[in-house]
Amino acid sequence: MDKKVVERTNTLGSSQRARQFFMQYAIYLVLFCVILVIVFMEPTFLSVRNITFILQQAATKLIIALGVAGILVLGGTDLSSGRMVGLAGIICASLLQDPTYSLRIYATMPQLAPILPLLLAVVICIIFSIGHSILVSVLRIAPFIASLGMQMIVYGCMSLYFDAASHSSPIGGLDPRYTNLAQGSFYIGDIRIPYIVIYAIIAAVLFWVLWNRTRLGRNMFAVGGNQEAAIVSGVNVKVVILLIYLIAGASYALAGFLDAARTGSATNALGDGYELDAIAACVVGGVSMRGGVGKISGVVIGVLIFQVINYGLVYMNVNTYVQYIIKGMIIIFAIAVDTQKYIKKR
Repeated sequence: MDKKVVERTNTLGSSQRARQFFMQYAIYLVLFCVILVIVFMEPTFLSVRNITFILQQAATKLIIALGVAGILVLGGTDLSSGRMVGLAGIICASLLQDPTYSLRIYATMPQLAPILPLLLAVVICIIFSIGHSILVSVLRIAPFIASLGMQMIVYGCMSLYFDAASHSSPIGGLDPRYTNLAQGSFYIGDIRIPYIVIYAIIAAVLFWVLWNRTRLGRNMFAVGGNQEAAIVSGVNVKVVILLIYLIAGASYALAGFLDAARTGSATNALGDGYELDAIAACVVGGVSMRGGVGKISGVVIGVLIFQVINYGLVYMNVNTYVQYIIKGMIIIFAIAVDTQKYIKKR
């Protein structure tokens, strides 16, 4: 009798461990299967050229996702990130046109070093981010509503500037010194390494240090895990929220600066939908929508997986509307798994 009880207990234990393993890695298994289908249908997909192109496209998405991830860990969300990327891109593109370009917006302005418009974009995005953090931490507006409102405000400001500066025409003719920062590359043997990928790696390392080796990082997880307990422990919640939003704003500005240089032009459509890709990549990478949980390595993996699927669907000439359906299903599945994890913990 005792032997049967032990065997039953072991069976239940194995079943529970298998279920926990599936809950932990279900989204990766599903996405891996999707990638296998893409590779099976298009064997040429896994070429060095395509992989390099995927990494180049994923670089700015990773920088955005790193900023968004911190806000998610706090238990918030940020739907304005894509528009802030667009705002930064338009500002930088308008100030960094080639002096010989016939349609230059600021024709009499001297040629600027790329760092100056980048700093201006960082300051402007930080101002919006500070306002966003005040809505959440001081006025106690729900993060979703606050970010939705901020998204509309930023888009309105961006479009007003774009229309006034370029009369709704794409801002092109960018300074080669600027575009080379994102489009340039170096070689290791026969392998091309884009500069923009190096910037993304550096950003990931800096965010890893911030999350894992600083007091701000520890306080961020404390606030996201249990805000009341964090207050009792002496954490200044408003300051933590302010700093995380501020850092996110700076990351959006950098991403916009690089994305405009990568594409070689900018319009007020720049950054459209980036916020959803960033949030989806974070959730796929294990950052909980409920706050308090997340890893930089997970964010990196999530961005890469999502970018591989995005590019793979385009590479296979899948209908654009079908792509939306597939990506929507992935997001819903990832959030469903995250919700089940939360329920199990309770």
